[in-house]
Formats: sequence, structure tokens, C-alpha cells
Amino acid sequence: MALRFNNLSILVAEDNKAMLSLIRAVLNTLEFQDIHTAADGEDAWRIFQSQKPDIVLTDWEMENMTGIELIRKIRRDPASPNRMIPVVILTGYALPERILEARDAGVTEFLVKPFMAKELANRLAHVINKPRDFIETDTFIGPDRRRRETPGYTPERRQKRDIKKLDPDKDVWHVGEEEK
Repeated sequence: MALRFNNLSILVAEDNKAMLSLIRAVLNTLEFQDIHTAADGEDAWRIFQSQKPDIVLTDWEMENMTGIELIRKIRRDPASPNRMIPVVILTGYALPERILEARDAGVTEFLVKPFMAKELANRLAHVINKPRDFIETDTFIGPDRRRRETPGYTPERRQKRDIKKLDPDKDVWHVGEEEK
């Protein structure tokens, strides 16, 4: 059975009109019905707050606010309506430093431009079908950075003084010193 995106809303932050048109065409092919677009990070932040999409797709390099700044704002700003939203970042730079910076900012998936429609569809399907636990520490907020499964590992195995579950109904954890 094919994954259906028609019930999901997505925010696309992309300043290049040709790339935005291409992305929109791919999303239409994937049957997204609710597509919001922004030409820069500040506009994306306003739309994110008002429309509360299910997924964010953002370019890295944009005026006013970069994609990385947008991700950090989504993850850390108290006014964020959904700090755990899946975020896919698009960039023309596949340097290891860039990948690490995006990961450390709290990105869910990384996609290098130019990309094929199938690659974008795969990233979107991955964030829906295989969501990672959400982690919050003093220095990081975002999806668990570990991509491979470690048999027998669960966050509960950490020392009790180092970890607490923030939300008993969700897989949201805080790692750090216990409050006194």
C-alpha cells in the first residue's frame, strides 16, 4: 500500500522560485493538498506559527533567516507551536560539517540539491514511517541523532539521575542533571 500524504500539511521555505515550483510539483504528485510556501525564514516562521503544518521542508540559504536559524527557532522558541515537528532541510552543500551542523540544530532529514523526486518522497515517507524519539538536553533539542538501532538500548537504561521522561504519553526525554 502506498503512503498517502493527502491528509498532511507541509510548509516549504524556499527563496528560489524555480526550485519552489519544482518542489510544489513533486508535492502535488505526492498528493499533498495543504501546501504552504514561504520565500524566507521569517515568513516561514510566521506561517509555521499560524498554520501549524505537519512537516517543514526548508532551504538552508535564505534571506532574513536561514533554514538552520529557522530550525533552531522551531526547536527552542517558547512560541513554537510544535517543537517536535519533522523538518527536512535542503541544501546544495553536502560537506560533513554542514551535515553535522544541521543534525546538531535538530534537523530530522537532510537532502542535497539537486535531488530526484523519489529522494524527496523517500525523506518525507521516512519522517512519517520511522519517527525517531525526541531528545531534549541542555544543549540539544530534536530527534535522536542515532540513526541505527542498538539492540537492547532504551533511554530507560541510562542512569536515573541523568534522564527523565518529559511526557509519559510520548517518547520525549530530557537528559541532564536531575532537578534538586
